[in-house]
Amino acid sequence: MIRLFKHYISRALLTLLLAEILYLFLAVYFGQALNGLRFGRESWPMLGDVASGALAFVLVMTTIMIAMGLYERNLWNGRADMLLRVGISFLFGLFAMSLVYYLLPEIALSRGEFSLAFGIAFVGVLLLRFGFFKASDHALLKRRVLVLGVGRNAARLEELQQRSNVGFVIPGYIQVHEDEEPGVPPTRMRQVTSTLPDLADELRIDEIVVAMDDRRKGFPIDEVLHCRIDGISISHFLAFFERETGKIQLDALRPSNMIFEEGFQKALVNRVLKRLFDVVASLLLLAVAWPFMAFATLAIWIESGGRGPILYRQTRIGRNNEIFELIKFRSMSVDAERDGVARWAQAGDSRITRVGGILRETRIDELPQLFNVLWGHMSFVGPRPERPQFVAELSKNIPFYTMRHMVNPGITGWAQICYPYGASEEDAREKLQYDLYYIKNYSFFFDVIILLQTVHTILWGKGAH
Repeated sequence: MIRLFKHYISRALLTLLLAEILYLFLAVYFGQALNGLRFGRESWPMLGDVASGALAFVLVMTTIMIAMGLYERNLWNGRADMLLRVGISFLFGLFAMSLVYYLLPEIALSRGEFSLAFGIAFVGVLLLRFGFFKASDHALLKRRVLVLGVGRNAARLEELQQRSNVGFVIPGYIQVHEDEEPGVPPTRMRQVTSTLPDLADELRIDEIVVAMDDRRKGFPIDEVLHCRIDGISISHFLAFFERETGKIQLDALRPSNMIFEEGFQKALVNRVLKRLFDVVASLLLLAVAWPFMAFATLAIWIESGGRGPILYRQTRIGRNNEIFELIKFRSMSVDAERDGVARWAQAGDSRITRVGGILRETRIDELPQLFNVLWGHMSFVGPRPERPQFVAELSKNIPFYTMRHMVNPGITGWAQICYPYGASEEDAREKLQYDLYYIKNYSFFFDVIILLQTVHTILWGKGAH
C-alpha cells in the first residue's frame, strides 16, 4: 500500500492506473498514426501534435473509470462484471469525448482517428486488466507477512487473507506466550526453533505484524528489533488492518491509539476548502438536478392523490452533537411511524411506496439534502447522520461511536460506498470503522475519490433501501 494524501492506495492498483494512463495516451497516438497510413501518409505524427487531444482523452476516461469503481479495493467480481464496468465506462466516455470535442474543436480528432483510438483503447484496457488480475493474484507477487500472535487479532488477519486479491500472504503465525488462546488453526502456527530473524529469513518474510492480544506478556523486543535492522518492516496490527482494509478495527482500538497516532486533525485550510467546495458543488448540482427534483415532486404528488407532504423532515444529529432537520423527498407512506417509534429502514420495507422505491434506488430522494449542505448542517462527504434515538442507543453499546460527530455528516461517505445499507446495531458498528478511517485520514483528495466512487455505488444500486 502507498499512502497518498493520507489515504492508503493499493500499490498494484496504482500501477494499473499508471499503466492504463500511458496506454490510453498511446491509443490516441496510434489511432492518428494508423488513420494516416490509410490515406498514404508516410510519416508518423509527432507526440506534441497529439498531446492535447490524448491528454483530454486520458483525463476523461480515467475519471469515468474511477467513477465506475474500476480502481476500488477488491473490485474483481469475475470477467462478466469487469467487462460490464469497462463497457459502461467507454460508453460514457464516448458521449463525454463528443462533448469535449464540441466545446474544444481545436483538440478534436477526425472521425476515423477517434474510431481507431477508441477501439484500440477499449480492447487494450480489457486485455490489460484481465492479464493484470491474473498476474497480481500470483503468490510470488504478494508480500510475505509473518504474524506475531495467534489470538483474536491473528484470527482477523487469517480471515482477511482468505479474500480475493489481497496483496499479501501469511506463511504462518507465532505463538509468543502460552496464555494466548489460539484463534487460528494449529496447522497455521509456526515454531521458532532457533531465532525469529532466522525464521523470517527462512520464510523470506517482507513484513512482521505484531498482532498479540496482550503485548505485555513476553514480547520478543530484541528479536523484533533485530528483524527491523535486517530490513524487515514491522507493523502494529491496527495500522496493518487499517492499511489493508480501509477501516479501523474497532474491537482492538484503545483510547491511547486515538491520542498518540497521527490523524484526526482539524486544519483550518481543510475546513475552509471543504466548505467552499460544498457551496459551489451544491449550487452546480442544483442547477443540473432541478428537472429530476421537479419530476420527483410531481410523481409523489400524483401517487398520494395530492394528499400528504412532498418533503420528509426528520431530526438528525450533526457535528458536535448539534440537532438539525434533514430534508428528503418522502419515500414512505405518511403513517410509516404512526406509533411514534423510530425504526430502521429494511430491504423490501413495506412502508416504502412504489415511487419511493425508485427514488431510493436512484438516490433522487436525497437531492433536497443539497439545501442542508448550503445551510451548513451537512457536507457532501461525511458520516451518515443518524436520528437521536438511534444515536443514544448506539453510543451506549458501541465504543467511540460519538467520534463520528467530530465532522459534518455527509450525503455520501466512505462507509456508504464501502458497506451496504445498515439496518442494525452490528451494521452500525461495521460502518463506524469506515467512518473513523475517513475522519482519521481526511483530505480533499479523499473527498474527491469518494464522490467519484459514489457514481458507481448509485449505478450498481449498493446501499439503497
